[in-house]
Amino acid sequence: MGERDPVRAMDDGSNDLYDIATWERRTPLDRVSASIFRLVRVTFRTAVVVVAFLVLLGIGGLSALTDPQVGTLTVLSAIPAFGLALYVYYSDTTSGEPLAVLVATFLLGILTANFAAVVNTFLGPLFDPFGFGGMVLMFFLVVGPVEETVKLLAVRLYAYRRPTFDCVIDGAVYGAMAGLGFATVENALFIARGVGDLGMGVGVLELVGAGGGITAVRALAGPGHVIYSAVAGYYLGLAKFNPENRGPIIVKGLLIAAFIHATYNTTVGFGSGLVAGVLGVPPLVGFLGYVVLFDGVWGLYLLRKVRRYSETFHRLERGEDGDPNETEEPVETGAEVETGTGTEID
Repeated sequence: MGERDPVRAMDDGSNDLYDIATWERRTPLDRVSASIFRLVRVTFRTAVVVVAFLVLLGIGGLSALTDPQVGTLTVLSAIPAFGLALYVYYSDTTSGEPLAVLVATFLLGILTANFAAVVNTFLGPLFDPFGFGGMVLMFFLVVGPVEETVKLLAVRLYAYRRPTFDCVIDGAVYGAMAGLGFATVENALFIARGVGDLGMGVGVLELVGAGGGITAVRALAGPGHVIYSAVAGYYLGLAKFNPENRGPIIVKGLLIAAFIHATYNTTVGFGSGLVAGVLGVPPLVGFLGYVVLFDGVWGLYLLRKVRRYSETFHRLERGEDGDPNETEEPVETGAEVETGTGTEID
């Protein structure tokens, strides 16, 4: 941390500084205090999960996930997001993450998504009177920040505290799983709403045909959630191993993820229309083209970070020093000679 109490800094190790400048669980009261703190922390995390589950019940999310027809379409819509999350997982070449922790993060992503649904529904009407400008403000001030925060909360509640979260890149992996859970329940709610308009007694094949549009749209929207939360998760991992700057690093990750998210929400409508108009293709094809372009750009941004970490890990593991991207030779600037180094602005 770089900060030490002056008494502890001057001590040569021969003094007992317990309850003076250091602390450990030594007395019965110490152990009781530690137990109470653990109980409060566990109770808080449990309360968050329980409340999230109750909200899921309240907004009909559980019935949407368990309905066979909606479930079929939800699984289909989640395939692209699942594929991207799987790719991020296999990009982590440092160590494998336990399946149980990945599944728990996915489920927590489903649960915490409901907090965002409540906040968006409550605050949305405040921006409606301002038309398109209000909608843009809603995306940048509410939807993006809130949804990325609750997805990061899904990682923070469990995976972050596990010993298997042992390197920066693990944050991207668990962030991707939280994003997959968020996308799954969001798709289920949208599809359930669409299926509700089709009536009862519709067969699976007819349902896929009739609801193909909404399923395709949600399938294309899903990978974005994986990308946004994987970016924020990467910075959460960076924050875990840089505790002296933990807060600013987490905020930076959330700002980047929320910006990408809000930009997508703002531009997807006219962007896909523009693609369809220029290419002369149906609206759904134009939507596909725009989403692939947008997610492709930011997906490369994410994968570049993941790749740089993995390459650095393996280079140092082999005992190689120095960044191969750095320029060793001096660069002359006027009368001075400086060493040029590569600089990245995130």
